[in-house]
Amino acid sequence: MPGNLTIPGRAHRPEHQLPDLHERDLHAPDPVGPDLHDESRRMTSPATPDTFDGLLREVMADAERFGHRQHVRLTWLAVRRHGAPAALDLVGEGIRRTATKAGAPQKFHVTMTRAWVELVASHADDSRTDGDRPDDATAFERFAARHPELLDKDLLARHYRPQTLAGERARTAWVEPDLAPFPRRAQPS
Repeated sequence: MPGNLTIPGRAHRPEHQLPDLHERDLHAPDPVGPDLHDESRRMTSPATPDTFDGLLREVMADAERFGHRQHVRLTWLAVRRHGAPAALDLVGEGIRRTATKAGAPQKFHVTMTRAWVELVASHADDSRTDGDRPDDATAFERFAARHPELLDKDLLARHYRPQTLAGERARTAWVEPDLAPFPRRAQPS
């Protein structure tokens, strides 16, 4: 069944399934532009199944389903721990692999994935405080409270026309926003 995904590391519980894999919930990357490929921003290159699976296990430790909030938290963890360029690769490949394993490779959406990584990264850069460690369990809750718009799964509608996101080109390749640009991260000086 395409809507069922097994969460790695959940052997001690009944098989954990992701029931509602809507196309708008599975996002993924394409070759990326200069903002996310700036080598000075890259912290590590973690695009391995084990790294993604570890983040997924961490996010699902206290969740019953992998919904939008969990997508955002997984992306936030990847950005905080590995930097935006590596997070794009990590999250994109992980979601692509998970969707394929679930028998729903068409659910992988290049533009949506990159868009969410860019949005989370732009806010994560602005939100980090000296007291926040990348693995601080309460740091995400503080981040989400400061940026509740990221928990709105319809946020991309502020940046894209519906027909743009519904198109095959956006599903398979990066498409720039056609309504409003994303906030940009400050570049290192």
